[in-house]
Amino acid sequence: MMKTMKRCLCLLPLAGALACAADLAGVHSVYLLPMARGMDQYLANQLASEHIFRVVTDPKLADAIITDHISEGFQAQLEGFSPTPKPPEPAKPATPEPATKAGDEAAPAKAAGADSKAKPGDEPASPGLTGKTENTLSSPSTSSGFSRARGTVFLVDAKSRQVIWSIYDPPKDFDGKEMNRTASDIVSRLKRDLNPKK
Repeated sequence: MMKTMKRCLCLLPLAGALACAADLAGVHSVYLLPMARGMDQYLANQLASEHIFRVVTDPKLADAIITDHISEGFQAQLEGFSPTPKPPEPAKPATPEPATKAGDEAAPAKAAGADSKAKPGDEPASPGLTGKTENTLSSPSTSSGFSRARGTVFLVDAKSRQVIWSIYDPPKDFDGKEMNRTASDIVSRLKRDLNPKK
């Protein structure tokens, strides 16, 4: 019994690595959002030179997004790239229109005209549920309560919106050589996770 449990515990990390590799296997092209200290540029350079993923400049062509923050602002950006499909509206049953008499045809038009003119002192109609519903913030990311975790990089599936891979590897300083070395380390780790040892 103990031997069986030990084998299961040993296999758990391997199963996790294989599941991660399966998620990563569906990624062929990535789009990088701007990151702190220009890390996105260093990562794009390393990804392109290692030929791990195609780096695209149009987010609509990407299978996954690479970012250094997860927040409401990031969610708003994803919606801008590829909006979540709306569920189809149920078909409304057709209702027959009431028959009108020959003399009553002008009545609806007259009634509509009477209501269209606002009287002095009248309050403007409230937009209610039919009013403007989109986000009017100029930059949703600035309103988020989340802050960037320096050194964390996330790979997010563009369709499912799930984080399929992440790493924490902060650079020691912001010198160009150190930033490039950190980007190289991140891409090397990603390469290893794409091809786990069996």
